[in-house]
Amino acid sequence: MIPAVRALARAAMAARPVPLAEVQTRAELPARFDRSYLVPFEVFTAFAAQLTGRQGPDGPFAALCVNGRRWFRYHSVHYDTPDLRSFHDAGQGRARRFRIRERRYADTGERQFEVKLTGRRGETVTHRQPLLPDAAALGTAPRGFLAAVLDRSYGIAAPARLLRTAETEYLRATFVADGRRVTCDAALLCRDPATGRTVRADGGLLLVTTRSTGRPTTADHLLTALGMAPTGFTKYYGGLSALRPDLAEGHRPGAAGTAFPTAARQPAPGPGPGAGAGA
Repeated sequence: MIPAVRALARAAMAARPVPLAEVQTRAELPARFDRSYLVPFEVFTAFAAQLTGRQGPDGPFAALCVNGRRWFRYHSVHYDTPDLRSFHDAGQGRARRFRIRERRYADTGERQFEVKLTGRRGETVTHRQPLLPDAAALGTAPRGFLAAVLDRSYGIAAPARLLRTAETEYLRATFVADGRRVTCDAALLCRDPATGRTVRADGGLLLVTTRSTGRPTTADHLLTALGMAPTGFTKYYGGLSALRPDLAEGHRPGAAGTAFPTAARQPAPGPGPGAGAGA
């Protein structure tokens, strides 16, 4: 078993289980501050033991449990404009930026169309709309939803054309306390639908993201004490940077090289049939 997956499973099984309804009640956080860390599995093991066994102001963090499961498979399709506006805005650190994706919960088949914005204080604001099983991710209803969100939030028009630019898959366990949530991802895989190229993250690393309404949380303090620092890593920007290193040239330094250490040594195939087709 991949070391990061083993550490994730052990941490989730050691925590008190809570149902989805309790997670939503205690820490739904549609608008939140995210801090992401790339954590070696040995450090994660120590962090999780403290997080779930801690007797402090937050109490011990509990683990999301649905139908007996405590870690879940996620699949996301990320959409961007032909000139990769979302990717480049992220690389340049623009204040008013957005990301568009379809998220599928592989264990249940549930699908969501999501628009993630950056708020005035730098917080992440997520807008989502359920997708029916056979509905097109960029059909009439999702496009109308996207247009309404961008107009209401930024006063801008939705992009006229969007392409499937990256796909991501990973395993996630979620830990929660009142007003605070920590997501822990392992076995991250990113795919370029235009070329078919795939990169896998370091099997010894977990992506740990703390989510709260403001200042650093108990989880952040624990990670800092263990020598970890926030990286600003996101799956879309980091994954596409690893898949297509030429795109990231001239942007702010990223953590893609840490997450995907072997990506630079993999040959990048040329465009395959149907490359860049919109949806």
